Amino acid sequence: MAWLWLLCALLPAFMPSATANSPPVFASNMTLVTLPEDLPVGSVAFWLVATDKDNDKLTYEISGPNAYFFSVNPATGEVKLVSPLDFETLYSFAITISVNDNHNSPVWKELRVVVEDRNDNPPVFQNSGFSTSISETLPVGSVVFTVRAEDKDTGLAGLVNYSIKKVIPSTDDSKNLFRILQNGSIVLGESLSYNNKSAFYQLQLEACDSGGLWNNSQVVLCSQPVFLSISVVDEPDLDPQFVREFYSASVAEDVALGTSVLKVEAVDGDKGINDNVTYSITNSTRPGWFSIGKEGVIRVSGPLDREQLLTDNEEVQIQVTATEEHHNIYGQEAKASMWITIRVTDVNDHKPEFYNCSLPSCSFSPQEAQDNFTGYVDEHTSARIPIDNLTMVAYDPDQGDNGTFLLSLKGEDAEAFNVSPERAAGSVSVQVVVRNSEMVDYEKKTVMTVEVVATDSVSKNYSVATVTIHLRDINDHRPTFSQSLYELTVPENSPTGFVVTSMISATDQDKGEWGRITYSLLPGNGEDVFEVDPISGTVTVKNGTLLDRERQAVYYLTLQATDGGNQSSTTTLQITLLDVNDNAPVVRGSYNIFVPEEGGNVSVTIQAYDDDEPDTNNSRLHFSLLPGPYSHNFSIDPNTGLLRNLEPLDREAIDPALEGHIVLTVIVADCGEPPLSTEASVSITVEDINDNLPVFNQSSYEFFVKERDPGEFVGTVKAWDADQTETNNRISFSLSGTGVNNFAVRGKVLGQGWAEGYIWLLPDVSLDYEAQKFFNLTVSAENPGPQGLESTVSLTVAVLDVNDEPPTLDAVSLQAVSVAENGSQHGQVAQVKAQDVDTDSLLRIELVDIICTKDNVDVGSVCHGWFSMTANGSVYINQSEAIDYEACHLVTLVVRAHDLTTDPRFDAYSSDGNLPIIIEDRNDNAPYFLPVNQTFVIIPELVLPNQQVASVQARDEDSQHNRVINFSILKADFVSKDGATNPVQVFQIIRSVEADLYTGNIVLVTNLDSTLQGIYQVTVQAQDQPVSDPALETQITLNLFTVDQSYRVRLQFSSNKEEVGANVEEIKAALVQATRTSVYVVTIQNIDSTARAQVQSYLDAYFVFSNGSALTLNELNVMIRRDQDTLKQLLHLGLVVVVSVVGQRSRGGGVCVLQPPHPPFLQSSQESQESDQPKLLTSVIIGLAVALLLVLVILITALLCVRKSYRRKLLAMKAGKEARKTPIEATTSTAAIPGTNMYNTDRANPMLDLPTKDLGLECLSSGDLDNVSLNSLDKNAVDLDTDSKKMKKPLPHDSPEPDPEPLSAVLSGRHVGTNGPQQRNVSFTNPGLDTTDL
Repeated sequence: MAWLWLLCALLPAFMPSATANSPPVFASNMTLVTLPEDLPVGSVAFWLVATDKDNDKLTYEISGPNAYFFSVNPATGEVKLVSPLDFETLYSFAITISVNDNHNSPVWKELRVVVEDRNDNPPVFQNSGFSTSISETLPVGSVVFTVRAEDKDTGLAGLVNYSIKKVIPSTDDSKNLFRILQNGSIVLGESLSYNNKSAFYQLQLEACDSGGLWNNSQVVLCSQPVFLSISVVDEPDLDPQFVREFYSASVAEDVALGTSVLKVEAVDGDKGINDNVTYSITNSTRPGWFSIGKEGVIRVSGPLDREQLLTDNEEVQIQVTATEEHHNIYGQEAKASMWITIRVTDVNDHKPEFYNCSLPSCSFSPQEAQDNFTGYVDEHTSARIPIDNLTMVAYDPDQGDNGTFLLSLKGEDAEAFNVSPERAAGSVSVQVVVRNSEMVDYEKKTVMTVEVVATDSVSKNYSVATVTIHLRDINDHRPTFSQSLYELTVPENSPTGFVVTSMISATDQDKGEWGRITYSLLPGNGEDVFEVDPISGTVTVKNGTLLDRERQAVYYLTLQATDGGNQSSTTTLQITLLDVNDNAPVVRGSYNIFVPEEGGNVSVTIQAYDDDEPDTNNSRLHFSLLPGPYSHNFSIDPNTGLLRNLEPLDREAIDPALEGHIVLTVIVADCGEPPLSTEASVSITVEDINDNLPVFNQSSYEFFVKERDPGEFVGTVKAWDADQTETNNRISFSLSGTGVNNFAVRGKVLGQGWAEGYIWLLPDVSLDYEAQKFFNLTVSAENPGPQGLESTVSLTVAVLDVNDEPPTLDAVSLQAVSVAENGSQHGQVAQVKAQDVDTDSLLRIELVDIICTKDNVDVGSVCHGWFSMTANGSVYINQSEAIDYEACHLVTLVVRAHDLTTDPRFDAYSSDGNLPIIIEDRNDNAPYFLPVNQTFVIIPELVLPNQQVASVQARDEDSQHNRVINFSILKADFVSKDGATNPVQVFQIIRSVEADLYTGNIVLVTNLDSTLQGIYQVTVQAQDQPVSDPALETQITLNLFTVDQSYRVRLQFSSNKEEVGANVEEIKAALVQATRTSVYVVTIQNIDSTARAQVQSYLDAYFVFSNGSALTLNELNVMIRRDQDTLKQLLHLGLVVVVSVVGQRSRGGGVCVLQPPHPPFLQSSQESQESDQPKLLTSVIIGLAVALLLVLVILITALLCVRKSYRRKLLAMKAGKEARKTPIEATTSTAAIPGTNMYNTDRANPMLDLPTKDLGLECLSSGDLDNVSLNSLDKNAVDLDTDSKKMKKPLPHDSPEPDPEPLSAVLSGRHVGTNGPQQRNVSFTNPGLDTTDL
């Protein structure tokens, strides 16, 4: 029983916890706390929670380097924020928390504080001031400048959006001139113009984030505006511009010649070039009045007269043209014109004058000025009444004060009248009005006279006009004649208007209108022959043609006189017609005489009479011949009219056109005064006889005929016969001489004795220059008839050589030539040659066409001005600077040769030839990168060596070797999140080319550290590879954003990985729709666990924005919960849980659970922890109780086993002693029970070979133990990181190792508990009591 006493002594030592005070224990979730960085100072951040089994009063405390952020209530554990948090400065830190029950030592624990990012940082530009210069011809779409702004926030709050807030100057032209891409590249949106738009622009740029939480509200933060200054470089593409939109000046009309009037000024329209400008007058409404110097000063060059410009508004229009000294970029004159107005001002060089007209129809010509006017007024007319019929206008052509004048009256009757107005300017209608009606008295004066004086108000020059005013009276008397009969005579030949008498008049005592007498003839015989003047009473012939004494000799007329009151009286007029010589002699019959030439005579008497009064000179006749071409050959008797010829007549002496007819004019005249005559024509025909030979018009003839022309016309000969009739002057032609058989002659009568002979080659005959160059013939002209008269003349026909072969081009001169671009060559580059086999050829080389091709494609007329060719075939460079290989690779000059002397019947042109001019490229274009419109993101966990992470594209407008581009990485830096920059060598660039587009693929050389946070900045250089010219290069810097493993998110699904893989594109599309990010899938795996039967697989992924930032679990939670449609779709695709992979592995992380059929939701890690705190606390308490109970059971079991082991050892010692006494032959060979010292047969002791009951071991049966499993946790499965089950394997029965001691086997097998892996092993071994010592 000694072991019982030992057990009692040791029991207190093994159970101290049953009686001692227990230390407090922090809650299991007191390992991590997440706080937003915008948590206000003074707010409750979290609570420290600990439990004490003894219910002791607990005291809380916070310590550590970062403890200054918080203050803690020692009694309650309430923790408040006392110093603001900043994610960008310190996004995670640890503090030490402790709790003390004042009985035990303080319990210390590290608490990790994670600061959640909030949108508290606006984007910041890397620089605050930018400037650049660009050409005004920069193509639309080109990158002007690139800016970059950084936002220290993460997620959407760190995604920077660029915008142009303002363009200065702010006009309609600049509104869409620039646009900015999301990568910060500013692109030209419309064409520039240095002059028409602006030469300088200032862009106000702003960078804003994409919004984020701040104080529980979505806010968008923007950077301070920065300004980009863009200077536009001018090009000479505009005409000059006048500095003023309108020029005008005034000059007095009396200035001296050479006086400066105005200076115009024009400047180069290209303000950045400012070329010199010269001036000229190209048009003028008054040529010669003005001239302009090269400096732009307009001077008077001729006399001026303002009054000539009244219809032109007193202005002279001059067109001034400003021309730049140099040509523009198009090779043309740059010039501009403007009309300039010069007003000629007035000088007081005119005095006012009077005109008889009515405004406004007055023309005011100097010839129309008058100084006498007439008006009428009734006697005693009231004052201020104007006189009638006075149309007087005063006019001074001067202007302003110079044209102002005063009007006044003077003269003997000036007191009776006034003038109106008294003052005027320019032109005015002048009225004379009655001033004193008593003085206007018809009985005193019938006519009154005043003088109107117009005096210039400045020069005092004046004009005077006399106005005669007739006073009107009333009617009270009848007019009377002095005789009742008047006897008058009038010659019968009196013309119309002839005055018969002007001495007859009537008198009336009335004055004025009443005393004015009107005369008229009463109807009767002669009223159509005579008329009377109604005012003067003068009787005149109305129609002189009706006066004829022979028809009527006397007329009786009644003359009536009527006054203004319509009272009248009459008298009789007897008019006798006086005879005059008004009848010409009359010739009786007609006279046609025929007489042969050289022998015939003429004798004929002309008969005539006269109807005038017989036996007077008016009827006595006289005959004479009218002088004419042939009148000298004849005579006539003046009294009898006998006509005779004086000499023989010759037909050839008469004009052939008369055909032998002579017409003589005989004049038969009377002896009256004036004498009258009649002409009589006498026609004398002189008949022709054949008495003349034909005569050629030349003494010899020479004609020229081209060879190879059968039937060609040779020439014309001409002859004349002086005979006057066709019968006697007909001519026929004939040929004679050597070779006459080749020719034919055909005569033609021309008339008037002329004839032509047309000489032709026979139709089947053509001449040959080489066989016979000349033919000598004789031409005969014969007058047919019995006389047989003939004339001859010599004829020479010369044969002419014909230019009938076309020229040909020299093929050697058409070989290709090369010309370098960009003004590298000048002068002559080729010489085109041609030849012609003809002797008299005159060759010219002509340019037919110019063909411009690039890569065998016609590019239009871009090269038409580059080269020129002279008539001798010399090809010159015309525009060396304009030659551009990038515009045209090959210029083909299409040429031909032209023989200017080739016969028109034959082709004068050679066939076209091509002269190729190859344009040689020079390395004049640097490579240029194409705009990068994407953001490169690297996920180090996903990329492997030799994998592409970014790319650039570049072009070079040169050709061949000049356009080959090599890429190189100048430098690569890693810029960490804290701003530190470190050079790296982890990238290389690989070049590829397709259709002249070079692509540089940036690939990874080594694996990247997936924990680094920052940006890789890679500077890439593109350099061309010219053979001889200097190489040109350009650089671009790329930003490669990294996403570390902290942003890896795991999505768990209720379907297996095959189904998830089949739906992965649909899942990604839904996630992209919800997050607006790029989704990168890392892996899809199955979860082999029965503990979570609802989850079968998971998908790990990153959610990355275009700016390189990524979504955290909480941000992903907010976005998915915000988009309910996407959430439903993901639930339909099997999504159950979203967890943070890093959180799972390190700190327990956040878990987002989807629990249908309730409304779907996601929980962040903090919410999940807070909701699980009561359950977790309960689980901890229960676990502690179970662990304590297990410890007690194990202790009691251990004590019992120690007791039994001690007893067995005593029995074994006893058995050993007995065994030493027992012979070996008495032992039974029976197998022992494994793990015991008992045998199977009779449970005998192997030492004593006795039954077990004899050894006192009835209390324990090894067989019973062997029937019990040694693993008490066989039915529990544990989720390990490898997501696999591990089961306890039973020991093999045939193990060669010795069987373990049963208790040790049981205790050693308890290494896994239901609460998780690696529970503390509470078993122990007392080496002092080990049976192996035996």
